[in-house]
Amino acid sequence: MEVLTKMLKIYPHHFGCLLILHLVICQGTDDPHISGPLEDKTFSVQEGRTGITYIFRFTLQPPTVKLRLTGVTDGKIYIYPGDWSLYVNGSLDWETKNVYNLQVEGLDENGQRVKGPYSITINVIDVNDNPPQFSQREYFAAVRQNSRPGKPFTYVTATDRDDPTTPHAQLSYSISKHFPDPYQTMLFQINNVTGAISTTAAGAKYLNPADGINYTIAVRVKDMAGQSENSFPSDADVIVTVLENLWKSPPLVKLKENSTEPHPMRITQVQWNDPGAKYEIRQKETPPTKLPFMVAQNGTVYVTEPLDREVKDAYSFYVVAKDKDEDISLSYPLTINVTVEDINDNPPVCDKALTVFEVQDNEPVGNFIGTFHASDRDQENTLNSRLSYDIVDQSPKVPLDKMFRIERGTGTVNLLASALNKELVSNYSLTVEVTDSVFKTLCNVRINVIDTNDQIPIFEKLDYGSMTLPENIPLGTVIRRIQATDADEPFTGSSQIEYKINKGDPNNTFMIVTDLKTNRGDVTINKALDFETTDVYNLTIQATNPEPLVTGVQYNSSSVTYLRVIVTNVEEAPVFLKTTHTVDIPENATVGTFLTTATAFDPEGDSIRYALKSDARKWLQIDPLNGTIYTAAPLDRETQQTYMVQIVATEQTKASRSSTAQLRLNLKDVNDNPPRLDKNAVFFCHPLQGNEKKKIEVSDPDERSYVQRFTYSLVGADAIQNWNVSKPDGLLAYISPRNMKLEEKDYDVPLKINDNGRPPMEGVVTLKVRLCKCTEENRCFLAIDDGPSLPTVGMAIGILAGVLLIIGIILGVVFLNLKRKKEYELKAQTANAVSPSELRNLT
Repeated sequence: MEVLTKMLKIYPHHFGCLLILHLVICQGTDDPHISGPLEDKTFSVQEGRTGITYIFRFTLQPPTVKLRLTGVTDGKIYIYPGDWSLYVNGSLDWETKNVYNLQVEGLDENGQRVKGPYSITINVIDVNDNPPQFSQREYFAAVRQNSRPGKPFTYVTATDRDDPTTPHAQLSYSISKHFPDPYQTMLFQINNVTGAISTTAAGAKYLNPADGINYTIAVRVKDMAGQSENSFPSDADVIVTVLENLWKSPPLVKLKENSTEPHPMRITQVQWNDPGAKYEIRQKETPPTKLPFMVAQNGTVYVTEPLDREVKDAYSFYVVAKDKDEDISLSYPLTINVTVEDINDNPPVCDKALTVFEVQDNEPVGNFIGTFHASDRDQENTLNSRLSYDIVDQSPKVPLDKMFRIERGTGTVNLLASALNKELVSNYSLTVEVTDSVFKTLCNVRINVIDTNDQIPIFEKLDYGSMTLPENIPLGTVIRRIQATDADEPFTGSSQIEYKINKGDPNNTFMIVTDLKTNRGDVTINKALDFETTDVYNLTIQATNPEPLVTGVQYNSSSVTYLRVIVTNVEEAPVFLKTTHTVDIPENATVGTFLTTATAFDPEGDSIRYALKSDARKWLQIDPLNGTIYTAAPLDRETQQTYMVQIVATEQTKASRSSTAQLRLNLKDVNDNPPRLDKNAVFFCHPLQGNEKKKIEVSDPDERSYVQRFTYSLVGADAIQNWNVSKPDGLLAYISPRNMKLEEKDYDVPLKINDNGRPPMEGVVTLKVRLCKCTEENRCFLAIDDGPSLPTVGMAIGILAGVLLIIGIILGVVFLNLKRKKEYELKAQTANAVSPSELRNLT
């Protein structure tokens, strides 16, 4: 260094070259001996470097003795005339100029060009020296309530002056926080590449314009894709206003039926929050029907044809909004409800083509004869279906006209004159006019004049004797047919016979069904017979008419008959007093715990023994003599919560008849199980970046087990040193690396989990944690081992030795060239020395 300093003082005109040599030797940044012939060259120089940067030394061949550099150098690029080295003096800036296109010419002693010109291209290499800049310091945006998560409602943009082809200008957006944070969860999210801001699932749920909150989102952008600790950040705020959700169901639509308006006819409108959505109608009712509605692409809903309330009085269907590009639903469907309003478009209808009433010829004036019925298909309880009745004709008109009266509002018919005479007129035909507010209809009514009930029913047998029945005879069996006759007019209320058991059957064990054509009575089994309860029935049966007898006539013994029913015994199986036993018991009940007692009796009085059936788990035992049931083994609710067993009672006879009852054992939970892992393996991407965490998925088979109450602790020094378990939200547990230098492999992490129950249960589980290289989708990358194997340690040492040998050879050649160049320069200086003192200084 002292020699170099002296040379700078003695040869100031050589300052540039010596300075280049000084910088190269001291700084080690460039090799001054990279040289070559005069030809087209391309070089690269990193921006921002200060001082002198050596690029290349041209070697000249006669007749070329010097060089000339031309082009726009900005006063920073030179060729030193001493050794014709190309160098940069000063700092280049990629953002100002990223390439220099120069020319170099070879000149002879007279300055005439003898070589070239040759192209010299110097590419400026960018360094990350510019932070990204947002297009605005503050952005203002609006989002609709219930906006679809992930659907952008605004964008932020930033730029970076660095080279866009390098990571220096690759930007990554993130949201650090938003203000306020009322729900302690992120309501917004951002696409880290595009800067698109949208709501999260929580934001779609909670954002509400009624809260009156304007949110400020703190957005950050980093260059270097945000992956380097040396990346530059910039910040901006996005002020968000929450607007009312336009996507909501319209009010109930009311349409008059049979509309004469041109169709399709607009009935309502729906609107998605953003323009560009497309709309579709979806079925709601099951089974689906053809819907007379359509929706236009501006959200207008139309009815396509006139509706008929009497066919269908209400419609309900969905309208969905879909993304026109992705063809996916943007939100929940809206319900459109349509009610079809009635108009008076239906005339009254007679319920029967001919309505027939009966009246006795001695009926008093004013008595009720019957009610005439008509209907109207128009809407009930409205003026459109309100009916009025009027008798407009009577035939015959003897002995006088208007023998009958009809109530105008109800249709009830009463006798208006006491002039009925069956011998004179046996029936009357009435024409009834039924009207609503618009239409009228004529209906036919016939009134039959019937004989008075002056004859009583008479049994053909006054005693039907005795009959024997087994007690197990099926229900509904006809056991006897009885017959009575009546001399009144056939097929009238006066001659119709009704049979009734007056005595001998307090429990209605029997019933009698009358054949309306023949007046025959069928005595039928109505309830099961039981020899042990009643072995003989002495039945008294009476025949009556539905019409009352005339004054002075009464029923007598001719209308009464008798039937004796003898019940015989049939051997029966035992009968349980209680067919279903339900017992609630804790699962930790001790063996031998009493459960219940099943009691059965044999109708014939035979002794009974008890047994259990379907006790698949052998949990129970029963005393065969008295039916007492106990536990015979430990119970487990987690194995079976409800245990069903049959109790069998068998009579101790040769026939061995048996019957069964049901035992339902409901096991009540106790805390007898420690927590367990639902997923016993997680993974992290290697190398670790920090802030990674994975959820620990656990469960507990006990009924009253709450995962949020669980506590977790690591077991063992290695686990505590390398891992951390936390519950950041107080609900779920997460595992995260404590040691960021963990190598790529699988780790078995023992965890102790306590459920904090009563009593508390805890257990040690092993969570397998894998550290692996990951794909772009953040999944473990599994290499396919189908190529040559990795080099062994010996091979690696051999390769390293070879590389070191080559480096040594290159260094030797470089130092040898340095020595030769120094000798050459000393000789040249000695030859050019002009005085002995100069010569001494050089040597």
